[in-house]
This record gives sequence, C-alpha cells and structure tokens, in this order.
Amino acid sequence: QVQLVESGGGLVQAGGSLRLSCAASRSIISFNDMAWYRQAPGKQRELVAAIASRGPTSYADSVLGRFTISRDNAGSTLYLQMNSLKPEDTGVYYCHVVNLPRAWGQGTQVTVSS
Repeated sequence: QVQLVESGGGLVQAGGSLRLSCAASRSIISFNDMAWYRQAPGKQRELVAAIASRGPTSYADSVLGRFTISRDNAGSTLYLQMNSLKPEDTGVYYCHVVNLPRAWGQGTQVTVSS
C-alpha cells in the first residue's frame, strides 16, 4: 500500500493560482495512472485531472486550459498547477492512485473567493 499526503491548498482570489502537491510514501514509477479529484460542499467527488505513467494527461472540461497535472516519478510526487481560479473551483482536492482503490490522501482545502 501507499500513503499519500496533499499540500498547497489555501485561500485565493478569483484569477489567482495555486500549486498542489501530493507526496507518496514510496516510488510512484510503477503506478500507471494517478489523478486529482475534488469535492465541493454538498456535491459528489469528481475527477479533475489524470496522468499516465508515461505522461499522457486528461482533464475535466471545466478545468481544461487552466489546470496542469504533472508527476515527478523520481521524487514520488504528483502536482496540480491551477491557474485562473474560479469560485466554482472551491473544494477539497484529493490525489489518488487509480489502480489502488484505497490509495487516497486526506485532502487539501482550496477556497477561491470572488
């Protein structure tokens, strides 16, 4: 199993940027897909972005062109660069190893004020 710890969340004004990090307790090079999810108050958790082990990425339509997912296999870290943030991006952001159902972090809060 693997432990995941997210960081980098916070309060930011609309139009601002944040960079989230997800540190893994062991090497992530063997993980095929990793992803960022978010959960807004009163809503279901939704997929934000995913990245395969060799780099292909995919994004939710709502963040396409604003968010960038990346991974540092050597450093065992997953990142999410978030630009042009909107109030609707507010939520708790989680990282996840797609083929390990229990591999979730504890989440980091992102709040975007209008």
